[in-house]
This record gives sequence, C-alpha cells and structure tokens, in this order.
Amino acid sequence: MDVNLLFKIAGIGILVAVIVQLLRQNGREELATVAAIAGLILATMLVLSMIASLLETVQHTFSLY
Repeated sequence: MDVNLLFKIAGIGILVAVIVQLLRQNGREELATVAAIAGLILATMLVLSMIASLLETVQHTFSLY
C-alpha cells in the first residue's frame, strides 16, 4: 500500500473538516453539507482506484483473464 495515498486521504479529510467548520460558523449549513459530501466523494474515488489496482494484481497473480 502506498503511504502517499494515505496522506492524500488524510489531507482531504483535514481540509474538508476545516472548510465545514468555517461554513457552519458563518451560518452556511447547506454549503457545509455539500463540502462534506464532495470530500467524501474525493476520498472514495482515491480508495476505489486503490481497490482497482488490487484487483488487477490479483488477476495477474492468478492468471485470471
């Protein structure tokens, strides 16, 4: 597993948490929710790319075509 990917996901989480808190303090609850969902989608896309890489490795290891 690539450590850089974990740092990217953690960075996205910290950045989204800060943005959500700033938006909530300014009374923008709807935008805070949208920002949280956007961060979740970004992190999910990174994890899905890692899962796709894992499945390719399994496919090549066991010669599954």
